[in-house]
Amino acid sequence: MGFSVSGSAAIIFASLFIAFGLWTTASANSFERVSEAEADRTDGLLTQQNTAIEITSATWNGTHLIVDAENAGAAQLRLSETDFLVDGAYRTDWQADATAGGDAETDLWLSGETLTITRQVDAQPDRVKLVASSAVADTAEVTAT
Repeated sequence: MGFSVSGSAAIIFASLFIAFGLWTTASANSFERVSEAEADRTDGLLTQQNTAIEITSATWNGTHLIVDAENAGAAQLRLSETDFLVDGAYRTDWQADATAGGDAETDLWLSGETLTITRQVDAQPDRVKLVASSAVADTAEVTAT
């Protein structure tokens, strides 16, 4: 055996060593990403299980729509991450007309607190819906007072 066989074997061994190093790094990174995604999914499911919204009343007094809802779950909610729909139409500026736990300046809607939304509307809507960021929602029919 001459130098060419030994040299070839050394090159093949070195390339296999480099390839194995690259493969282990890639598989370790992939495993880490999958583990993080599973942890995020578990956290999201726990938040969803701890979230409950209950619209206790939705009334229209001829000029204003008044919606009272309770955070009946254990999770605290943010008004900025909560969606409000009136007759299926998404409302973007409703936080200005809302009080959570009697405080009009807060963005937090804590467990057990009542959210009150008072909006001026031209005609009586039929339904309202509140949707939390964890996709938990409640819908109520609007009644005239």
